[in-house]
Amino acid sequence: MTIDHDGAVPVYRQLANLLRAQIASGELPPGRAIPAESRLMQIHDLGRDSVRKAVAILREEGLVVAVQGRGTFVKPQEQAGE
Repeated sequence: MTIDHDGAVPVYRQLANLLRAQIASGELPPGRAIPAESRLMQIHDLGRDSVRKAVAILREEGLVVAVQGRGTFVKPQEQAGE
């Protein structure tokens, strides 16, 4: 899945959907860090604000947790949604 920069769905929502799908499929397994902001910006040609909004959505959904100084990690299944 790629980000459609000209589509009707905001790019940050598209990125959140993409990361959510990678988590659901196991491509980003529990305990694994998601790519860094700078990497997501580079891969998807997005600005920092869009990447931060996408990650914030996943945090609100309980799919990832930010660890200061380490990164953002996929929550283990038993913790997801808590």
